[in-house]
Amino acid sequence: MGREQRVAILGATGAVGAELLTLLEERSFPLASLKLLASPRSAGTYLTFKGERIPVEPVSETAFRGVDWVLASAGATVSKTWAKAVVEAGAVMVDNSSAFRMDPEVPLVVPEVNPQDALRHQGIIANPNCTTILMCVVIYPLHKRIPIRRVVAATYQSASGAGARAMQELRDQSRAYLEGKPLEPRVFPYPIAFNLFPHNSPLQENGYCQEEMKMVNESRKIMGSPNLRLTATCVRVPLMRAHAEALNLEFEQPFPVEQARQILAEAPGVVLLEDWQQNRFPMPIDVSGKDDVAVGRIRQDISEPKALELWLCGDQIRKGAALNAIQIVELLSVPQPVTA
Repeated sequence: MGREQRVAILGATGAVGAELLTLLEERSFPLASLKLLASPRSAGTYLTFKGERIPVEPVSETAFRGVDWVLASAGATVSKTWAKAVVEAGAVMVDNSSAFRMDPEVPLVVPEVNPQDALRHQGIIANPNCTTILMCVVIYPLHKRIPIRRVVAATYQSASGAGARAMQELRDQSRAYLEGKPLEPRVFPYPIAFNLFPHNSPLQENGYCQEEMKMVNESRKIMGSPNLRLTATCVRVPLMRAHAEALNLEFEQPFPVEQARQILAEAPGVVLLEDWQQNRFPMPIDVSGKDDVAVGRIRQDISEPKALELWLCGDQIRKGAALNAIQIVELLSVPQPVTA
């Protein structure tokens, strides 16, 4: 990697902020300095990084001076509030919120899919939605071989997708359920322990929720396929972390299953996990705390000759958020090889 980088984490006390700290340490990221930023409510606390206690500072107009990268994961409102100050300070914001994802001037990047888009940034790079990232990492290698015409997706999304407070709510409600006590929703609108419900993001006029439309619109932008037909049903399930997705992919022509399996086995950021004799395929416990997206149960759709079915699981906090952001920084920080 090139010179050491000066990094600030905006939203350092949240679930993704904690994962960013873990990954910076695990990947031996070359840090010249690390600044932890959060709301005034969280300021004054300390987080530990490489055995050192680092203070959490309140975000302010001057907080981004002397910083190369701002890894933002504090929500769309916060990102919109501070984006101008970040850019004016000469830093680059890699934003994990939905604030800039569909802005035509802001690249929306999954490094395994469209790394070249990151190069055209003007101070802001958007990190896609978690379900979109996990899906695109898996389907894009197939799309390059035979273009995909249509995707039908069903997602099974863990509490981690709603942040640290939602994860704690699942713990609290699970304990209460087993003790015969009433469940008290605070973060989610309904009980999440031993229950599931359609994703609780706002419903749109077309009957789809916001989360489902994120998958549609973001996938088209990332894959450079504005006419990609995609429909999704997103569901909240009582898991702590890691999302799962069932995908039906219709291609322009039949796609041999063994060829698809070989492509995915060799794809970056993907691990093939299949044991047909034992009926053993990817599960959230296989990918929690892991970088790769696990895919399996790849099979021919018996109702459509040009379609394949597959199942994937990926860690939402990790690859679906923090890891993707750090990979973007690494992508732009590593000197690129000179080609003849």
